[in-house]
Amino acid sequence: GILSLGTPGVGKTTLGKELALRSGMTYINVGDMAREGELYEGFDEEYDCPILDEDRVIDELEDKMSEGGVIVDYHGCDFFPERWFHIVFVLRTDNSFLYDRLESRGYKGKKLQDNIQCEIFQTLYEEALSSYREEIVHQLPSNTPEDLERNLDQIMQWIEQWMKDNN
Repeated sequence: GILSLGTPGVGKTTLGKELALRSGMTYINVGDMAREGELYEGFDEEYDCPILDEDRVIDELEDKMSEGGVIVDYHGCDFFPERWFHIVFVLRTDNSFLYDRLESRGYKGKKLQDNIQCEIFQTLYEEALSSYREEIVHQLPSNTPEDLERNLDQIMQWIEQWMKDNN
């Protein structure tokens, strides 16, 4: 499996869907999956969003992950089993781009500030490094359409190489 990580607004979904098309892998957006299956355990008033039920998410994904060939897209990673992923990508976006993207999604106040802070302090990259072996964690810039193309080419090369090495 492949894990695509990053603060909301960095382009994970665009990358994940396009990657699935090119590679024939299955794309799973954990946020959408949680919404559809109502995999929540309460509501966070401060952030004005539901709280993910991590155990139910893992139960839901377990079968798919054991089959392999899955791209998982989420903004956190410390609760996924390490064995699920052979490669982890953390998408990074410059704050000026990110601010505009999040604002246009209706983020404001604390939620907007905290997501920008999260990006400034590389919170998700640190989380990925503490959750997975360092050599499988890769940061990718995600500011422009050119970055997206480059990232797709790069990841496709990694997938092809991984297939060669493991088959």
